[in-house]
Amino acid sequence: MAEDTPIITLLICDDHPVVRDGLRGMFASAEGFEVLGEAPDGVEGVELAARLDPDVVLMDLRMPGGGGVAAIAELTRRGLRSKVLVLTTYDTDSDTLPAIEAGATGYLLKDAPRDELFTAVRAAAAGRTVLSPAVASRLVSRVRTPARADESLSAREREVLVLVAKGTSNREIARALFISEATVKTHLTHIYGKLDVKDRAAAVAVGYDRGILG
Repeated sequence: MAEDTPIITLLICDDHPVVRDGLRGMFASAEGFEVLGEAPDGVEGVELAARLDPDVVLMDLRMPGGGGVAAIAELTRRGLRSKVLVLTTYDTDSDTLPAIEAGATGYLLKDAPRDELFTAVRAAAAGRTVLSPAVASRLVSRVRTPARADESLSAREREVLVLVAKGTSNREIARALFISEATVKTHLTHIYGKLDVKDRAAAVAVGYDRGILG
């Protein structure tokens, strides 16, 4: 590696300590990377990203205490320069699309080979879009298929519905998405109307039935 090649700095955001340890060790053994910090959820990830100013944030999606999509949206809202590379085990439309819409630069699955991960981080740091082959294939298929019913839901409404399906309370949803409880209730009202249901349980049932929830 050339001496004048800049080091790419990283922040790892994942709720599993063993994953964080593994990623830190992997990048420590390779030239050209420096891990500045780790966060166990999206809320702490946003605060650390603002303080440490990493080139790339490796972001898991499903984390107790604050999910990845909400964190990506908050990083985008704050205008931080850090690029976000989602690193997750989930590749359904309900996971992929909200993350990309929120501002993720790339989306990679955790079974990606080591060299593919390094290449993806370098590309993300340079601002280039990175998608794992499986995710790219799904997105292409989605574009080529007729519109589905869930497209009537906005990205934020899908995020709310995903959290409702996990049994998350309105207060917890508000915290995870950095919005007020009143706004959560407004989103729920819109979701009920669009799905033609009257309560949370029915919304979740319809969400699964129509493939909105994966």
